[in-house]
Order: sequence, then structure tokens, then C-alpha cells
Amino acid sequence: MRAFLVTESAGGILLVLMMVVALALVNSPLGGWYDRVLHIHVAVPLGPLVLDKSLLHWINDGLMAVFFLLVALEIKREMLEGELSQLGQVLLPAIGALGGMAVPALIFAAFNADSPNLRGWAIPSATDIAFSLGVLSVLGRAVPASLRVFLAALAIIDDLGAILIIAFFYSGELSWGFLGGAGAAVLALAALNRLGVRHLAPYLVVGAVLWVCMLESGVHATVAGVLLGLFIPLKGEAEAHRAPLRRLEHALHPWVAFLILPIFALANSGLSFAGIGLDALDDPVFLGVALGLFAGKQLGVFACAWAMIKAGWARLPEGADWRQFYGTCVLTGIGFTMSLFIAGLAFPDGDAMAATRLGVLLGSLLSAVAGYAVIAVLGKRKTA
Repeated sequence: MRAFLVTESAGGILLVLMMVVALALVNSPLGGWYDRVLHIHVAVPLGPLVLDKSLLHWINDGLMAVFFLLVALEIKREMLEGELSQLGQVLLPAIGALGGMAVPALIFAAFNADSPNLRGWAIPSATDIAFSLGVLSVLGRAVPASLRVFLAALAIIDDLGAILIIAFFYSGELSWGFLGGAGAAVLALAALNRLGVRHLAPYLVVGAVLWVCMLESGVHATVAGVLLGLFIPLKGEAEAHRAPLRRLEHALHPWVAFLILPIFALANSGLSFAGIGLDALDDPVFLGVALGLFAGKQLGVFACAWAMIKAGWARLPEGADWRQFYGTCVLTGIGFTMSLFIAGLAFPDGDAMAATRLGVLLGSLLSAVAGYAVIAVLGKRKTA
């Protein structure tokens, strides 16, 4: 857990830097170059099949599939052996995560009920684990370790909800031939798992086939990473650290934290401030995203968790008080990476993306500053 938090925290700092770089590029004379580079097409021939995608699509459909593979590995490990393996441990972050997904979606829907932009209802429902844990790490010993575990568990469950939302609500027109190929690949992964295969190579080869089939099937390609992760065995030959899942998770973590997510942030954070005035604050998409993240996430998580604790079905994380717990709930409004990812699926033609990016940046920034202030200021009062 300590190594996980250190990697996530350092990755969060790098994400901030890449976001700043992207904003600087877009609002400089290099803005046109930035946009042209992202839309360069790269073709990869695979026999009779040619995958011809823009660089932005390769990042969002290819590199992010590796990110979702890591997410699936973390979810599986936590559910079988970790913080999500017992009902008493999982109940508080699970109910909090559900509230934190529902309330922001309702806020967004309230502002966009009569608009085609209602398709973006899931954008403010996500929590960025790297950013949120990064803020907690800055607070150091002012935050009990139990709150970091709570936030990590909630963000993992939140990611699981985002995966389901992407699979069911943001898939395109289906190609039944490629979907059948994806089904065959899943059966092959299940067979490898059932036969007790412990070498990673066969899983990764089948996973690559699964990704290609998903890419062409109409179901978002990142779902392939999730399915592959769920079939990687957690049991090793002798020692626990030799388990295929643990080896792959530890191998992927630095690549995802220090390369894949920063590249994603660099490619998706570009927001031109040209022409943005006070009238942008009246945009329903901006309001739905910004308020959904800043107000909706903290309200949904804290209210549901408070109800669970008051009902006696759960208890506060060990060593934490209500003020620290509330500050942690505020930090769940940092949605950056996953919110931008869902936004790209909700508005593939680019409509409303400027308002969405502005809402994600402002809502996440407010959540980070407010959450930090609540914990830091009230924590000092408690110590005094």
C-alpha cells in the first residue's frame, strides 16, 4: 500500500505538470502545431486488416487500455486479498462511491435535461486517484493512513463504476463479427486461467487479439484491458510476490503513472482560453461538470457515508475524525483523468469539449484546494 501511494502521489504531480504544459501550448503560437500533431494518422497493417487511427485515438484507445488493465488488476487484487475483500471493509467506500457517482450525474442532468449534451451525464462522476492521493500525500502526517486507504478503495470502486458506464453507455454501433472474435478471445483467457497457466505471455498475446477485436467491434477498446486483467491469475507458483497478477501490476505501475497518464493529460488537457469570457460561466455543460465535481462528489460521498456510519453499518476510518473525513470526501471531486476520458467518449465530435474541459479543470482545482484547506486548517485546530 505504501509503494502504491508513493507512485500515485508522484504520478499526480507529473499529471499537473503535463496539464500546465498542454494549456501553455494551446494558448501559445504553437497551438496549431499541437492540434495538428494530435490528428496525425498512423496506420498499422495487420494482414488484411489495417488499423488507421489518429495519434489522439491511439493514445485514448491504445495506451489507456493499458491503464484500464492496471485498474482491473488492482480491483481484482483488492477484492480477493486487500481492502475490498471483506464486507466490513468495503461497505463504507462502496456506498460512498455510489453516492459520489449518482449525485454529480443528477446535477449535470439538471442543467442539461433538455439538451443533446445530456449524453455527458457521467463526466463529473469520476475520481482521479493519482491527483486525490497526491493532495493527501502533501498533507503528510496530518492525515491518518486509514483515510488514504479509504480514498484509494473509493477511487478503485469509482473506477469500476466508470468501466461499467463506458461499456454500457458509450459503445458505438456493434460489429457482430469482431464482437464474436472478442468473445472467443475471452473464452481463451478463461481456458488459460482454468488450466492453471501461470506464464504471462499467453495471456498478453490473447489480450492483444482481444484489444484489436474490441477496437473494431464498437465496444470501447479499453474494455479489453479490463477483461484481460480479470483473468490474470492471482495465485503464484510458490511465493505470493511471484503471482502473475502481482508481477504484472508492479511492472505496469511506473509505466502507467509516469508515461501513459502524463501523455494522456498532455493530449487531452489542451483548452484554448481565446474567446472565453464570463458568459462561459452560464454554459450548462460547464455548470453541470464543475458543480457536479465540486459540490456533487463531496455531497454524495459524505452524505451516504454519514448515513452508513450513523446507522451503525460502518464506522469512521481508524484515527480520523469527522473534519478530516469530510476533507477527504471533498478531494473525491478531483476528477481530472477519468472525467476527461469519459468526456472524449460523450462528445466524440468535439462539441461541448471546451466547456467540459473548463468545468473539469475548475471543479477539480476547487476540490483540491478546498479539501486541502479543510484538512490542513481544521487539522491544525485539532492539534492545538
